[in-house]
Amino acid sequence: MGHFIGRWFTLTVAAGVMVWLLPGTVIIGSSNVLALLSFALFMALINASIKPIVHVLALPITILTLGLAALVINVIFMELASWLSLAIFHTGVYIAGFWWAVIGGFIMMVVNGIVSAIIGD
Repeated sequence: MGHFIGRWFTLTVAAGVMVWLLPGTVIIGSSNVLALLSFALFMALINASIKPIVHVLALPITILTLGLAALVINVIFMELASWLSLAIFHTGVYIAGFWWAVIGGFIMMVVNGIVSAIIGD
């Protein structure tokens, strides 16, 4: 459980940096912190549950497309987390389109790696 909370924290920080840097991502809701927490919660739940299974099933396609399938899967999961947080909690991060999600995914990956290295997660 501690590992999941650490992942949730790092994803919250990464989502905050993504929203701060990208004009194509917008916080929806009355509280910025709750919006980031809800979006990061669904990102962490997706990453812990269905993402590993989907990546294994899509491995042959990922190899054939030189990684582009993995990129599309990650974008779909970001959009899914955004939709779930907005639909369930009525607060979250709105992503304006596919390319904003691609750039946001790269930003979140880099920031997530830096924060994870700092806190030792």
